[in-house]
Amino acid sequence: MRALDRKLLRDLRLLAGQVLTIAMVVASGVGGLLTTLSAVDALALARDRFYAQAHFADVFASVERAPVSLASSLRQVPGVADVQTTTAQVVRIGLPGSSDAVLGQLIGIDRRQPPRMNLVTLRGASPSQTSPWPGAVMDDGSWPVWVSEAFANARQLRPGARLTALINGRERQLQVRGVALSPEFIFAGLWGMPDQRGFGVFWIDQEALDAAYDMQGAFNRLALTLAPGADERAVIDELQRRLARYGGREVIARADQPSHAMLDNEIQEQKLLGTVLPGIFFAVAAFLLHVVISRLVATQREQIAALKALGYDNAAIAGHYLKLVSVIVLIGLLLGVALGDWLGAQLLGLYAEAFRFPEFPHRLAPPLVLGAAALTTLTALLGTLSAIAATVRLAPAEAMRPPAPGRYRRTLVERLGLSGLPTGVRMVLRHMERRPLRTGLSVAGVAAAVALVVLGHFFRDAIDFIVETQFRWVMRHDVVVWTLQPVPDRARLELLRLPGVRAAESTRLVPVTLIHGHRRQRSLLRGSAAWPELSRIVDVDQRQTRLSGDGLVLTDRLATKLDLRVGDTVEVEVLEGRPRRLRLVLQATVRDMMGLNAYLERRALNRALGEDDLSGGFMLSLVPGSEPALLEATRHMPRVAGAFSKASMLRNMDEISARNIRIMSTVLSTFAAVIAFGVIYNNTRIALAERSWELASLRVLGFTRGEVSALLLGELALSVALALPLGFALGLGLVSGLTTALQSDQFLFPVVVQPRTYAWAALCIGAAAVASGWAVRRRVDRLDLVAALKTRE
Repeated sequence: MRALDRKLLRDLRLLAGQVLTIAMVVASGVGGLLTTLSAVDALALARDRFYAQAHFADVFASVERAPVSLASSLRQVPGVADVQTTTAQVVRIGLPGSSDAVLGQLIGIDRRQPPRMNLVTLRGASPSQTSPWPGAVMDDGSWPVWVSEAFANARQLRPGARLTALINGRERQLQVRGVALSPEFIFAGLWGMPDQRGFGVFWIDQEALDAAYDMQGAFNRLALTLAPGADERAVIDELQRRLARYGGREVIARADQPSHAMLDNEIQEQKLLGTVLPGIFFAVAAFLLHVVISRLVATQREQIAALKALGYDNAAIAGHYLKLVSVIVLIGLLLGVALGDWLGAQLLGLYAEAFRFPEFPHRLAPPLVLGAAALTTLTALLGTLSAIAATVRLAPAEAMRPPAPGRYRRTLVERLGLSGLPTGVRMVLRHMERRPLRTGLSVAGVAAAVALVVLGHFFRDAIDFIVETQFRWVMRHDVVVWTLQPVPDRARLELLRLPGVRAAESTRLVPVTLIHGHRRQRSLLRGSAAWPELSRIVDVDQRQTRLSGDGLVLTDRLATKLDLRVGDTVEVEVLEGRPRRLRLVLQATVRDMMGLNAYLERRALNRALGEDDLSGGFMLSLVPGSEPALLEATRHMPRVAGAFSKASMLRNMDEISARNIRIMSTVLSTFAAVIAFGVIYNNTRIALAERSWELASLRVLGFTRGEVSALLLGELALSVALALPLGFALGLGLVSGLTTALQSDQFLFPVVVQPRTYAWAALCIGAAAVASGWAVRRRVDRLDLVAALKTRE
């Protein structure tokens, strides 16, 4: 074995603790990178395969009622390759032994003309299910159905299970024939949240569904595929023109289809997180490598001089230190790949609860692993090249000469007139002031660790804030009831007579397209009371917004997309009922967190539409414990299309979305804690290596082990004290930057950092400092005074 290789093994043994901590930091970066980007890769691959397999459509449209013969003329629209029509209805679902408010989306399948796009994939079916169609109405009057997998699993429905549906005012029995998946409902839920218990999709015989709703020879849903090179915008405009007479001006591209939009948004968020957060980890790893190698070189000046005097050239010595760096990086890379593979599989398990695919395998693609290896190598080179270059430039004679002693002087505190400081404190302050750059880097490293802990816990703070704001400040009702068609507002009085109802508040939702110049954006125009109490308009700062007069209020993100300012006039194309265009003045904007919303006082909305005092939904406040009776009572009201419980929504939020974010926050916080320990431990160990001669001299002069240790630990404590406020500010800056980058049409993360997060960050850094101090104190106690004093100064 070559002499330099033996020296390498000796250095690795002596630096074992530092090697391991730096490798763990590298592993955190590699693991975070592979976890997020492998999940992105799996989501995109599963999506693309399913879309291709199921022939997912390119354009979607809904109408009130249109003749089937219209499909032939739509196929002649330039750019349209194929057209498929069907019937779909939203109904109330009843489950045996449960009073839960459940909604079902019924979708008809024509056995004579099987679907050519948006194909349904059966995951489990009864033995008699051999046809690509659920089956005709059974002799006992039951309707065979396929049910979406997420709902079936949540409600433990298997082939043969029975439930009821309120179809056009009449209760029907449904029998589950199979469990299915569809590319239209990869993400199935209401109001942007996966709702596995309260929302299900049911595929049913179209002939029976048409007969129940008097839709024979007609359709109300339309899907199209486009020809290669087709102008999507031109096709949508032409479809809107042709479907307008049938009450169908809402035509959307695949990018706006709810399931696809949620999936695409998640992929984009994960790409961002998988780039930004590992980048921070790699930057800290590069900093640690630079500090360790540069200070190792400083403590091995005589060894380097001896090696050069013995004939080792610069390349050999540089290669020796590069090998040391390579071993550290290789250990970190291997640990990171194993960690990323395991965490990536766990993350996909969480995603599988919200996004449903026929196949959802996890894999570490070779290009992704190679990219992580290349990034890790680049990090190592950037962190160590300058230190290694310094060894190459070091002449033997200069290296044999001890470094010039530091110039000590009175500290800044002493110069400011604060005398009487203990000797140990003055020694700590003078040593830190003697090398301000090194001190600054040490404080910056600890501050970066503090910031990462703050960032890790921010997501938990944000989801808790969102839940509190939405379910305590915004949704002050208990149940929402909505009707098949807008009804006179006096129906609210009828609801007030139902069991347990304390208060009722009216609303109306109208689908619209907002137009300003050449900019267009779909939205829901919500008509509410001027000062609503049960469903309030609350911004991200928990301030309520009041509606007044005929003025329009928009989410600030929506106003920005339309390039609108307060006082501007916006054109509103109504996508419900007869064709109408309104001109409304933007009165105010509100920074709410969910969606791109538009608000108008309800009576003003009805006046603008030229209609009577109508409402389409009612928020109800209930006496505690009366919800089951209320939900049962609404089942027998023919004009009620559905009811939804806030408690069910909150439970679903806690079970899936909030839980997943908290798990990811915990993982990120763990990575941050590893980095915190790595930074503090390495700083302290290097300080001990540099000052062993000085500490040994103090011991010989009569200082106790505790007094000698206090010099190092005092420097550590002061560095942590300086780093904490700096890290808090840096963490808040990281949070602000990340929330801005994560902002989307569907969601706005609030910039909220709770005091408990700052306390946790301080506790985490304090624990890392105590652990590092304990390890260093043990080394000070075992310090070989003779060996240390032999070192030249």
